[in-house]
Amino acid sequence: MRLNLAYGTWDLIWSFAHRALVLNLALALANLPLLFALAVVSAPGSYPLFFGVLALSVGPSVAAAFGYLHGSGSYPACYRRFFRAALLRWTLAVALTGVLLADIVALHDHAAGAYLVPLFVVLTVLVPAAGVVSLALLPLRPELRLWAGLLTSAYAAVRRWWLTALTLLALAAAALAVNQAPILGLATLPGCALILAWVNSSASLRQPDEA
Repeated sequence: MRLNLAYGTWDLIWSFAHRALVLNLALALANLPLLFALAVVSAPGSYPLFFGVLALSVGPSVAAAFGYLHGSGSYPACYRRFFRAALLRWTLAVALTGVLLADIVALHDHAAGAYLVPLFVVLTVLVPAAGVVSLALLPLRPELRLWAGLLTSAYAAVRRWWLTALTLLALAAAALAVNQAPILGLATLPGCALILAWVNSSASLRQPDEA
């Protein structure tokens, strides 16, 4: 059976593939120290502070990807434009996530853990989710200041939680694939996962009357 697709469909497919490949390469270059450390360290979880610092590079690289997908410029231009704001927002998200994880471990066998651990688990999911949405805000609403952007992102992540959950699952799957098979994973999945994250984050930030 011969597959016949309209020119517009092929154009859409090649445009998606081109963007995904550009993002795959750009993300690999922007996060080389983190990827190298993951390749040589067999148990990254044993060095949370070290890998937490290296993970800070993820924020600017993701913000640049969102800017590129938004049409704000080339990836390098978006990286330079959003670097400082993205690094600050992502640093707060990574630091708060680290504190929450430490609290979960410390309170796991404590009497108060039965009440606090479930709350901290939910917050541990919400904080990075809101962090990703806050990175999407940089090209979408660059006029928003730090705290206004963070509050808007947290509200958007909770309001359309199903999109948030889908985004986190896609990003987690891509990260796991890269960790298990770096070359194949980097060549295929990160760009696709970020395109999905961009679409979902944009939809989450859309006002109800714009849906």
